[in-house]
Amino acid sequence: MFIGHFGIGFAAKKAIPKTSLGTLLLASQFIDLLWPFFLIFGIETVAIDPGNTAFTPLNFIHYPFSHSLLGVLIWSLIFGAIYYIIKWDLKSSLIFGILVLIH
Repeated sequence: MFIGHFGIGFAAKKAIPKTSLGTLLLASQFIDLLWPFFLIFGIETVAIDPGNTAFTPLNFIHYPFSHSLLGVLIWSLIFGAIYYIIKWDLKSSLIFGILVLIH
């Protein structure tokens, strides 16, 4: 599951080689890093259901803010905009937004 996320982060390094690999990997994992906070604060819901899938016992009940298409689109715009405000690099900020979006 996560290897694909890391893969797109590594692949993006070729497009923007001067950018930190750590930041690229953060962008590619950003949604999955937000998700536990939404669970802790009760904004999203998951249940432990052994046998639910072959890979994980988690039954994702309600997660519209971290993994819905609209939610991910908003987070990608926020991530890209914040990077642009900090670095003033349009190409890199667009790639960061895309990394978050294609999570």
